[in-house]
Order: sequence, then C-alpha cells, then structure tokens
Amino acid sequence: MASDGDAFETITVTVEAGVAEITLNRPDKLNSFNTMMHRELRAALKQIAGDDTVRAVTLTGAGRGFCAGQDLSDRVMSGADDAPDLGETLDAHYNPLVRSLRAMEKPVIAAVNGVAAGAGCNIALACDLVLAGESASFIQAFCKIGLIPDSGGTWTLPRLVGWQRALGMAMLGDKISSEQAEEWGLIWKRLPDAELMPEARKLAAHLATQPTKGLALIKQAMNASMTNDFADQLDLERDLQRVAGRTADYREGVQAFIEKRAARFTGA
Repeated sequence: MASDGDAFETITVTVEAGVAEITLNRPDKLNSFNTMMHRELRAALKQIAGDDTVRAVTLTGAGRGFCAGQDLSDRVMSGADDAPDLGETLDAHYNPLVRSLRAMEKPVIAAVNGVAAGAGCNIALACDLVLAGESASFIQAFCKIGLIPDSGGTWTLPRLVGWQRALGMAMLGDKISSEQAEEWGLIWKRLPDAELMPEARKLAAHLATQPTKGLALIKQAMNASMTNDFADQLDLERDLQRVAGRTADYREGVQAFIEKRAARFTGA
C-alpha cells in the first residue's frame, strides 16, 4: 500500500517503514464524523488490514483536537417526525468502525491530541494503546444531549476504570484530563504535547519490527478474556499458542535467544 495522503478528503494516510499513520482531517470541525469520514476511514482500515507490509497503525487528529465525535450539524431536527434513527447510524457506521479497530491483526495506537469527546473518545479507547498529550481530554459527552455512550463505550469504560468511575463519566459528562486518565488506567501514557507524535511514531516503528502474528494473537486472547471464564481462556491460550508456535517469527525468536543476538522478525 503506497502513501495515500491526497486520496481522501476527510482523512490523510501515509505509509512508511511498515507503519500506516491515519490522521482525521476535518480540523475546522474538531475532526467530528460525517458520513464521508466514516466511509473513508473504513476504506483506509480495510486497505491497511489487507496489506502485509503494514505492521502497525497510528490514528491521530489534525489541528487542536483528536475527534469531537459526531458532527451534530448533521443532526439538526425541526420536529419529532424527522428524528433520525440513531441505531441505524450505529449499525451502518460506528459499530463497524470499532469492530474493525478491535479485529485489526496488527497493533493500533491512538495518539490523542486535544479533545476526544463522545464517539471520538470511545474510538480512541477501541485502539490497542492510547497515548495522550498533556492538553488532551476525554469526555463522555452523550449525556449532555440525552444519549448513551456508544461506539463500545458502555463496554470499554467499566473494564478500564471500574464501575463507579465509568458511571460518573457517562452520567456527568465531565472532562477527564490526560493526567487523570493516566492515573485511572484509561490510557497507556501521558506525554508533553510536543512529544506526543514523536513518541507515537517511535512506538509504532518498534511494533512494526515485532512478531506481528504473535501480537495479533495476543490481541485476540485479550479481547476474548473479557467474556470467557477461566477454563475457556486456558483452552483459548492453548489453541492460540499452538498457532504462535508454528510461526517463522517464533523460530527466529528462539534462534536469536540461543545465539544471543537481536531477533529479526518478519511478521510471518
């Protein structure tokens, strides 16, 4: 997959050294989602998922924010009769997006610059590792307009921060600073704003040199652990370890350990 920085209108995509970097690119709207952004982001993720040369993904936002969620200018209503079917919107756009992020068989890093609100917050949390700049904030803004957290928020939040904090975030819609997010375990790491993208790119570059299939199996196991009981998870670990043990990267990792050298993983 070549760099596609000019192929889209609402996002940019660049690919270099095994890393695909996706930037949400509606900065005048705080990168809020409209139908075109949904279509373009899903198309980019589909391309990336099928490209074996890409071994890590970074998702960030242009300008002063990561993503403000849904563009509410698409939701102006004159009366009850023209109320949108928001369930249909979730089925058509948000749910396929977060499913594709969770199912991506390569690590996905969210680099949160500025505000991540509503669905923008939960899309970031659907990524594997979340880095945030010191000026970043996380807001479950749904309650402010009479809605519930979507894009996986009601599933993700209690598992990340616990029941009380999850309900507080969902019912109050308070702004959670990057410092508080780090303390609560909502994100992986908080960084000075100037260091956010360099650190995200460094992390993605590292992950792109690691055993990609093994990382995908780790992701699969962690996702399943949220609903499996202990016995089922042990069985899954057995099955996935069997797959991992047959990869070329496992053989290379063992050989490198024996030879006391750095492993040269190919993702195979």
